[in-house]
Amino acid sequence: MHFEKWFKMQNYSLMGIQQICVGAHDMMTMWKWYAEMFHFDVRVLEDESEVNLRQRYTGGEAVRRHACVAINMQGGGAIELWQYTDRQPQALLFDAQVGDLGIFMVKLKCHNIQAYHEELSAKCDTVTPVVTDPRGLPTFYLFDPEGNCLQVVEDNTVFIDEDHYSGGVVGAVVGVSDMEKAMTLYREILGYDELVYDKHGTFQDWHTLPGGLQGYRRVLLRKLKQDEGHFSEFYGPSVIELVQALDRTPRKRYEGRLFGDPGFCEISFEAVHLRELEDICRQKGHPFTIDSSVEHSLYNMGDASFHFAVVEDADGTLINFVEIHKLPILPKLNIHMDMTRRDSSKPVPRFLFHLMKLNRVKFK
Repeated sequence: MHFEKWFKMQNYSLMGIQQICVGAHDMMTMWKWYAEMFHFDVRVLEDESEVNLRQRYTGGEAVRRHACVAINMQGGGAIELWQYTDRQPQALLFDAQVGDLGIFMVKLKCHNIQAYHEELSAKCDTVTPVVTDPRGLPTFYLFDPEGNCLQVVEDNTVFIDEDHYSGGVVGAVVGVSDMEKAMTLYREILGYDELVYDKHGTFQDWHTLPGGLQGYRRVLLRKLKQDEGHFSEFYGPSVIELVQALDRTPRKRYEGRLFGDPGFCEISFEAVHLRELEDICRQKGHPFTIDSSVEHSLYNMGDASFHFAVVEDADGTLINFVEIHKLPILPKLNIHMDMTRRDSSKPVPRFLFHLMKLNRVKFK
């Protein structure tokens, strides 16, 4: 059965990449950097509290952390930054290379590659030259203060024009050990049903990256049909690139470390009808490893309320599904949106995003 037809038969829906979680030694320093470089300066929520539902990935114990979710108003997925406040975050235990298992790169969009490359090169000394990706399109790479690799790709979609070049998250690059096994989750559950390319060899655009001269299989997936729902217009189209190392045995990026330690921790997707999604995930061999609704009626993070559930891909990379119930619009004025009263197939009115601009953070 064609993947698109199969996906339409399901009762659940996924509305796009909601956010990428990034562990940090110093959350505020990282947030300032992402705001200055990529305009992630509008606070959706911020919370400092104990987290007691992720014990499976936090050493078997409840932990304390300071976290925020921030968006770029020109559209795309958000960045969630996470910092432990009750333990010293553990850095990567080895020298990372492209193709290591887990999320090793995040794709961020801009609508003028050459101009934005000039702008970032003047601010940051880790920016690579503009190169050509396997599709023949211009791109470039850089590293954040924790050493995480970011790829800037050209994407002309702009949700709210704020007169700058950058947008939010439009994809992730995930290292896998077996490409065929990985497809079950990424194509059949997440719905990335269109194969853009499937290439083997060495790749010119990676030559300046650690491990980039080695051989890889790179598979780029996107969706044939654009997601529809609450924030799908804001998230926009997204891609997943799966990478399998051919010349070495890759290591797990979170080997010997906990969720929230520095690095890209998980990809979150906005979802509706988690119970139907749970059935499909279990049938496909990717059962929920965390389900917030089992022990709690709702999970609260700052001023937001939601259910969430986590699955692992074949190599243990974390995928988070978030079903939003209450979303803060202007928390200081106690203005929130009750998502349970909205038609999940209809987009949120744009004027609410304009209100959210009032949550913009000014960094010194």
